[in-house]
Amino acid sequence: MREEQLVEIVLPGIVEPEGLRIRRSPLPEPGPGQVLVAVEATGVSFAEQQMRRGRYYDQPPFPFVPGYDLVGTVTATGPGTDPALAGRRVAALVKTGGWASHVLLDPADTVDVPDGLEPAAAETAVVNGITARQLLHRHAKVRPGQTVLVHGAGGGVGQLLAQLALATGAQVIGTASARHHDALRALGVTPVDYRTGDVPAQVRRLAPGGVDAVFDHVGGRSVLDSWRLLAPGGTLVAYGSAATRDDTGSKQWPVLKVLARTWWWNALPNGRRAHFYNIWAGRTLRPARFRARLRADLTAVLDALRRGELTAPIAARLPLTDAAEALRLAESGTVTGKVVLVP
Repeated sequence: MREEQLVEIVLPGIVEPEGLRIRRSPLPEPGPGQVLVAVEATGVSFAEQQMRRGRYYDQPPFPFVPGYDLVGTVTATGPGTDPALAGRRVAALVKTGGWASHVLLDPADTVDVPDGLEPAAAETAVVNGITARQLLHRHAKVRPGQTVLVHGAGGGVGQLLAQLALATGAQVIGTASARHHDALRALGVTPVDYRTGDVPAQVRRLAPGGVDAVFDHVGGRSVLDSWRLLAPGGTLVAYGSAATRDDTGSKQWPVLKVLARTWWWNALPNGRRAHFYNIWAGRTLRPARFRARLRADLTAVLDALRRGELTAPIAARLPLTDAAEALRLAESGTVTGKVVLVP
């Protein structure tokens, strides 16, 4: 009988997707306060695309195992850990390490996946769902009757954000490429093609008095335009710098520029607010609060997904050992939904 192994996908440096390496080693035993999780689904997000270019703000030194989130089943528990956790299906936000057949986790960093939700479907809503719900409810605090602008409404976070905003009773304008427009209209989103014409002008025609909230993952010039589109009392939440994905130079500078702008705008007496969202904020200084919020937000999103109130399409399912193909596909811009790796 062949002994089970740990299989990991290693990012050795700034490489093309084909430069990823497969590493095999003995399966680890969970230590005190740990559980061993057999990964059933892990995803390809924008973070891994930035990491392979060396462009993610606080990525670890090369080489490392990428993989921002995962869903799997607890197969073993370490000393001092409740043995009843074995057999439980869980989701986890890990930032790195998810592209593996097995991971060691602290049970406090896991969230139960509801029965009736298969692993790949749950995986689409881990980092994307937490981000979307926290942007909407913890930062912008969107209310019924408000109008919001979602940049990248056809993307992983954008789709969930638009659906959650609509469920709140808000009107949603979403920027997206033309191939997403029919799907967005079917949800109730008013689409704007960011590839043709002046996006701010298109938004102003739809919302002459400005919008109550803008969610901007683009960075760069887009953040300035987003701020100017706000209505009095509106909120801008920036949460990325996608426009600089292929740039060279400092990976910190694009984020620091957005941070500086949000600080400056908040100092102005204009009644509007600006935030830069970091999903990991508070993890070190207030870990209990961080975990409680993450658990509450992810549980709410997974439950809504199970009930069919949210949809998060799967673009493709590929074996873990085809991570290079999966990364190439995710970066191609030709698919709708999340590319999922299945160990």
